[in-house]
Amino acid sequence: RLQESRERLSVCSKLCYAVGGAPYQITGCALGFFLQIYLLDVAQVDAFYASIILFAGRVWDAITDPMVGFFISKTSWTRFGRLMPWIIFSTPFAIISYFLIWFVPDISTGQVMWYLVFYCAFQTLVTCFHVPYSALTMFISREQSERDSATAYRMTVEVLGTVLGTAIQGQIVGKVDTPCIESSFFGLTNSSVAMEELNMTHDTKSLTDTRNAYMIAAGVIGGLYILCALILLLGVREKRESSELQSDEPVSFFQGLKLVMNHGPYIKLIAGFLFTSLAFMLLEGNFALFCTYTLGFRNEFQNILLAIMLSATLTIPFWQWFLTRFGKKTAVYVGISSAIPFLIAVVVLDSSLFITYVVAVAAGISVAAAFLLPWSMLPDVIDDFKLQHAGSQGHEAIFFSFYVFFTKFTAGVSLGISTLSLDFAGYQTRACFQPSQVNFTLKMLVSAVPVGLILLSLLLFKLYPIDEEKRRKNKKALQDLREESNSSSESDNTELASIV
Repeated sequence: RLQESRERLSVCSKLCYAVGGAPYQITGCALGFFLQIYLLDVAQVDAFYASIILFAGRVWDAITDPMVGFFISKTSWTRFGRLMPWIIFSTPFAIISYFLIWFVPDISTGQVMWYLVFYCAFQTLVTCFHVPYSALTMFISREQSERDSATAYRMTVEVLGTVLGTAIQGQIVGKVDTPCIESSFFGLTNSSVAMEELNMTHDTKSLTDTRNAYMIAAGVIGGLYILCALILLLGVREKRESSELQSDEPVSFFQGLKLVMNHGPYIKLIAGFLFTSLAFMLLEGNFALFCTYTLGFRNEFQNILLAIMLSATLTIPFWQWFLTRFGKKTAVYVGISSAIPFLIAVVVLDSSLFITYVVAVAAGISVAAAFLLPWSMLPDVIDDFKLQHAGSQGHEAIFFSFYVFFTKFTAGVSLGISTLSLDFAGYQTRACFQPSQVNFTLKMLVSAVPVGLILLSLLLFKLYPIDEEKRRKNKKALQDLREESNSSSESDNTELASIV
């Protein structure tokens, strides 16, 4: 009991730890909801090249996760810890690259390369922040209950971060009316004549105001990024002993990777949440276009997005209570499947602002479960791995980085394919209305495909072996191992003292 009381984290420590997760979610939400429509309608990048930027950026983001995980595993401990230096040095460069993503360069050629370079640069730098931050879960306490509690705090703040990202980006940009082009201009057969007509009728000042609004939002989000990083660094202490059982011998990264990838519960957990995250990423990436063109709520989409994230934030404590009361696997089935009827309703029922808000609130409840549960279940998998490989330590960064890798890789593929699908359907940049084929494609991307992916993920979760009984047994076995390790260390010290 004395040992458990020493391992308890204060509310202040949990809050400071939780705040560190906000930058990733604030920037990720702003990019996820708004980058596609920004590239197409504000920067005026062709849909084909926009799909390349989004696909390549996401895939590169996925590749950097295991790379950063590898370098972290080779990092020596410092007086700040092994993970904190990565967070410290990546922050200022990440903010600069993030701002440049939302800047429209005054160049006739090379615009696609500009966005591709800075998008990839930001994804690399934010990975250098988020992978060590995610692995920090295993270094703040040895108590499973304390880690679960800290994870609940973290998920609440992260979902609040998505609310901030949506609110800041959406409300600042939404105040400016982005000009659109009437469909009659697209009927002109001569492209040069079309561009001449476009230049004459296009409200240059309005488009400039929209671009400035995106940069103002980027500046505000960059300031929040710095503030959250400072709170994390000043309020959390990285404990070297928290993830150690018996030794701290350096391990081979590739040997550790082989062990991790052969761990059945980890692969099954990844497979389930891979399809879940894929479903919600498709919804996130296309929802702004869906609200703007298919539903016709051009001036309301930012408020609908805000409703989703507010609902998710308010229901995180409920899901934390639910998983504690009924178990994590039950929470997965109930939480993620609750979005299905509402995703179907939003495309089947007639376009109505009231129904859309109801669907947004209901989707937010499911988003909260999808946010909380993977990060709450992953430490259980790591504990199970430690019991089976008690002599092999230091693989936490591999678990977290490859979990994020698979999620981001599939999300990148889906986002690139969805933007390419819009191009094939005949998406018209900055048009006031889109062809019927585009509206049908958007319905598929925000309803039919996500529902199918969610159903597939629920089938895969049936194979996940760590239920509540297994989790309790693992917790007790780990405590026994630590006590055995501590008593062995104490007996060695006593023997050494008697010899001296």
